[in-house]
Amino acid sequence: MPVDICSQQQHTNMISSLSGTTDTSLSLNALSLTSALPPTDPDHPHHNMNKLCRQVSIESPGPGVKNCVFNFFVPIEDTPAHGARIKIVCAGACYRRRDRANSITSVSSVSSELSDYCPSVTSMSSPAHQGIREGSFFPGFEVAGVIESLGSEITEANNCGLRIGQRVIVYPFDETPAGYAELLVVPDLKYIVPIPDNLPMEEAAMLPTGALLAMHAVFKAQAVVTEILNQRAETDPNKKCKILIVGTGGLALWAVRIATYHFASTGAHNVDITVASLRDEGFRLATEIKNVSVVQWNECLYEPQLIERTKDVCGGPVDVVIDFGTTSRSLHRSMHCLSKGGVVLISEEVAEKLLPKFSRLSNEYQQEIIPISNGTVEQLAELVELVASRKIEPPPYSVFPCEQAAEVIQKLINSEIPGRAILRFHDIE
Repeated sequence: MPVDICSQQQHTNMISSLSGTTDTSLSLNALSLTSALPPTDPDHPHHNMNKLCRQVSIESPGPGVKNCVFNFFVPIEDTPAHGARIKIVCAGACYRRRDRANSITSVSSVSSELSDYCPSVTSMSSPAHQGIREGSFFPGFEVAGVIESLGSEITEANNCGLRIGQRVIVYPFDETPAGYAELLVVPDLKYIVPIPDNLPMEEAAMLPTGALLAMHAVFKAQAVVTEILNQRAETDPNKKCKILIVGTGGLALWAVRIATYHFASTGAHNVDITVASLRDEGFRLATEIKNVSVVQWNECLYEPQLIERTKDVCGGPVDVVIDFGTTSRSLHRSMHCLSKGGVVLISEEVAEKLLPKFSRLSNEYQQEIIPISNGTVEQLAELVELVASRKIEPPPYSVFPCEQAAEVIQKLINSEIPGRAILRFHDIE
C-alpha cells in the first residue's frame, strides 16, 4: 500500500513551498532527508521506511504539457533480506512505462494527494503515451551504480559473486519504481548484473532498456533471416536477405551497431542492412557506420516518393523491418517497403496501439507484425561483455547533472541532443 510520506504538518510545509508558483515539476526540496517517517508499513512489516531520498520521474511529453519531469523525496525501504540496495550513479533519460502507474510516486497519486491543498495541481494529468516521441527518448528504466548494502540473508554461498561497493547495472524487474531515485531497492540479486571497471558508468546506464530491446530485436530478426535463407538455399542461394532499420534515435542506433556485429560474427554475410533516418542529425550518425546503407525519410516528400526512394537504396523490397518509429505513418511506410511474406518487428509498447489498426493490411499483404519485448538478464550480461570489450561501440551520448533533467528532456523533444542523454546522480569515479 502507499506509504504516507509526510505528516499533516509536513503537508502544510510542502504546500507552502509550492504556493505562488506555476512550475508543475513539483520540486519538493523543502522536505528534509532526515524528516521523520513511519518506521513500518503495517501491511508489510518487513518493509521498513527509514530514509528519504530524491527521485526524478519522467513522463512521456504530450500536447499542452509544459513540464514532464517531476522531482520528489520518497521513502526508501531497508535492504531486502535476499536483495540489495543500489546507489545510483547514472541513469538513461527514459520516460516511465504505463504499467508503473501504481507507484507511490506516480503523478496521479501526487495530484490526488495535493488536490485539497493546491487546486492548480489537479489540472495536471499524466501525459504518458501522448504526443511527441523523440527517438532517443523511450520508455524504460536504465540505471548504473554501486551496491550500497546487501540483505541480511546474503552469504558467501548465495551472493552470486556480488559484494558491497561493486559496480553494477539493474535489469528492469516488474516492481521497478516509476522514477530514478538516488537509492534503488532490488528484491532479488538475480536482477543485478556486474559491470567491469573498464566500462564507464555512463555507457553501462544505456544498456538495461534501449540497448537490450535493440539486441532482442536483432536476435529475433536473425531467426527470421535464417528461416528465409534456408528457404532460398535451393532456389536462389546467392540472393541476399535485406533488413531495414527505421529510426536514428537511441534504439535504432543500438540496433544497427548490434546487427552489424552480430550478423558478421555469425557468418551471415549475405545480409544487407539499411537504416531509414528520421532526422538530419540521425542521417549523419548513421552514415558513420560501416557497411550500412542509409536513406533519409524526409517528411516533406510524398509517401510514394519515400517508399520508392527506400526501395531503390535497398535494392528492392526488404525481407525484415525493425521499426522503432512510434507512429501509424512510420509503420504504414515500412509495410509498403516490405516484400510479400515479410516481417515487421516493433516494440511491445507501440504494438499495443498499432496492431489493431494494421491487422487487415498485414493480412492483405501477407506480412507479419511481431511485437518485441525487452530481452533477458542473460542477454544483458552478454551485452555488457560485448560493449566493455568494444566489440560493439555504443552510440553517442551526453551526460548531464540530474538537476538539469527538465532541460534535458526538452532538448530531447526538440532533437537537440545527438544520441542518448544520461543523467548523473553521484560522482564516484
